[in-house]
Amino acid sequence: MRTDQSTPLDQATDASAALIGLIQSGGARVGVIGQGYVGLPLAMTMVSAGLDVTGYDIDQRKIDSLLAGKSYIDDVSDKVLQECLQSGRFHPRASFDDLSEMDAISICVPTPLSKTRDPDISFILTAAREVAERLRPGQLIVLESTTYPGSTDELLLPVFEEKGLVVGEDFFLCFSPERVDPGNLSFDIRNTPRLVGGITDSCTAVGCALYNTFLTTVVPMSSTRAAEMAKLLENTFRAVNIGLVNEVALMCRKLGLDTWEVIDAAATKPFGFMKFYPGPGLGGHCIPVDPHYLSWILKTLNYRARFIELAAEVNTSMPAHVVELVSESLNEDSKSVRGSRVLILGVSYKANVSDTRESPALDVIQLLIARGAEIRYHDPHVPHLELVSGELLASESLGEEMLSSFDCVVVTADHAAIDWELVARKSVAIVDCRNALAGVDSPAGRIHKL
Repeated sequence: MRTDQSTPLDQATDASAALIGLIQSGGARVGVIGQGYVGLPLAMTMVSAGLDVTGYDIDQRKIDSLLAGKSYIDDVSDKVLQECLQSGRFHPRASFDDLSEMDAISICVPTPLSKTRDPDISFILTAAREVAERLRPGQLIVLESTTYPGSTDELLLPVFEEKGLVVGEDFFLCFSPERVDPGNLSFDIRNTPRLVGGITDSCTAVGCALYNTFLTTVVPMSSTRAAEMAKLLENTFRAVNIGLVNEVALMCRKLGLDTWEVIDAAATKPFGFMKFYPGPGLGGHCIPVDPHYLSWILKTLNYRARFIELAAEVNTSMPAHVVELVSESLNEDSKSVRGSRVLILGVSYKANVSDTRESPALDVIQLLIARGAEIRYHDPHVPHLELVSGELLASESLGEEMLSSFDCVVVTADHAAIDWELVARKSVAIVDCRNALAGVDSPAGRIHKL
């Protein structure tokens, strides 16, 4: 294993040195709170590296599924899960009773936004209280959930210190932001560099020791706040650049230009340009959410994050823009949105995954329904979809007659498993938000690009 910077082991206390020794010997027991998109892949990676891991989740259905060897996460196969169970080193639990037996605990719980777009850190605080009730000397706690700068030392640390234990001496507290990219075949947890920032130098040393047991590259940070800020910068960078390229798409449409041609042409410059593509809006848990954490904390300091707010304004307007494109396409056939049959292709937030969290396709669907359209969808990764109204839709089978029966087809996720040649041949009209039909020859229907 490799660490990019020198870990401050010279600052280690006797207690931290003992815990580091236990970790490096392979004798440490690790608990992972939250067995979702972040926690389960983390637990599997740890187990595969030889660590003994207990996976905690308050959702009994998840625990039952794990015990049965059935994964509900795309990036964790049933085979990998079953191998981890058979190794005897993975223990799914719905109860936190044995948390005190863990030498290291990772908190991987959701950090959504409230209805007012403010950070909802209730899941972090709930997990922290469960840990605090069972906290003992010699434990490492790592927060992986994305949150705003200051969360670890201002919110978690006081909860843990209530028992009279001293951070950096009796117990150790770090922030190490998750960097999960569902469906990425090149970078997974093991080979994606990991940031680790501790409350004290000895905390950082213990945290780095843990992550060095199962990761290729670990990067020590000067503090938990620096690590928290770095994580928000990563996703804010993407959100702002996506906002820029979405606005470029709106500009190109007014100028009669092909957005994708323009972007690909700019990307031929070997320096000073990074390629981003437009889409129907932001999706997934991180990019639509994390910049708001940064914007929120800055408002408390009387500072307005103007780039973040402007990017959010552009990105959140894209579903409505897609609906206008659908309306324009239908108008060409003297049809209105009301009463038209519209097929949505791909309802996950990006290609080749089943994750529908914050998917812009859901907003497109709701806007079309509000305007009276009859909606159906096809997604090979999402067999069922519950709408805001509570209505449950099932993915339709893609076929020639089926496609030709719709007045308009809207591409919101460019899954590799979809037969795009068939879509191009049999669709009457298409609104392509992902440039999925770029390589298709002689489409039969009209194609409106984003």
